[in-house]
Amino acid sequence: MAIKVGIHAPHVTLFDTERKAVTFPEHGHVTVLAFFPAAFTSVCTKELCAFRDAIADYQALHATVYGISVDSPFALAEFKKQQRLPFALLSDHKHEAIEKYGVVYENLANVGFTAAARSVFVVDPHGHVSWAWVSSEPKDEPKYEDVKKAVDAAAAHRH
Repeated sequence: MAIKVGIHAPHVTLFDTERKAVTFPEHGHVTVLAFFPAAFTSVCTKELCAFRDAIADYQALHATVYGISVDSPFALAEFKKQQRLPFALLSDHKHEAIEKYGVVYENLANVGFTAAARSVFVVDPHGHVSWAWVSSEPKDEPKYEDVKKAVDAAAAHRH
């Protein structure tokens, strides 16, 4: 079961595409955690490119966007390069984040592959989950305007 709005977001440290440790969420900033099932798949590519294309909106609100999947840092590095993604992709190859956030998808593509359920969490500057969306189907995408509205609302709580 996914974590709920209002709780303190679990802190997790994962490796980015340069194999540097990144701990999130970052206190004092709005954080957008975009969990996705698998790099190089059609819906995941569309979703992360939607975040890429709106990155100026998120940056204007001083929000940090992270894409998180169970893919290796090496696969994520190539995916990031090919799609020209201007935000960090984090490898949750040990499933730590998907378990802490309650977004484990057990059987992606009916091949027994455990992945992240497509989900988005907005964490306010004080470390609380202020908005959450979790898909029951890997093909579903978040409503991107709703994500932006949630980030705008969370940014208003910066002070």
